[in-house]
Amino acid sequence: MSVSDEVGEAGVYREQIIDLFKHPLNKGTLPGATHARRADNPLCGDDVAVALRVEEGVVQDAKWEGHGCALCVASSSLLTEDVKGKRVEDVLGLTAHDVQELLGVKLGPVRLKCALLPLEALKGAVKQEGTAERREGE
Repeated sequence: MSVSDEVGEAGVYREQIIDLFKHPLNKGTLPGATHARRADNPLCGDDVAVALRVEEGVVQDAKWEGHGCALCVASSSLLTEDVKGKRVEDVLGLTAHDVQELLGVKLGPVRLKCALLPLEALKGAVKQEGTAERREGE
């Protein structure tokens, strides 16, 4: 792959992130949720609450609410879409690499933190940590 191909491909992924920011997937409340967790980063203002409906160890539905930068919103959208139909164990096994694969971009440490906040909320929800808040630095 040439450098121009890589730049062109990165541009497509950036467009996908902006599109998800403008038209997020799975945003809203989830009636009948069995698991929920909120995570926020007061340093940047990102705030995400994830709600799941889990039956027999499988995520049946996932929604999120909150606000954040384009990466946080895109990650929330893609992760809640990705976990539908997955076993709880598989959700707990998701990594930073998986999030970057979903987003289609490799991120530096600062931007990665934005993209991983929804994963933190998602894993917290699966672990049945309820709606407790987690603040950066705690």
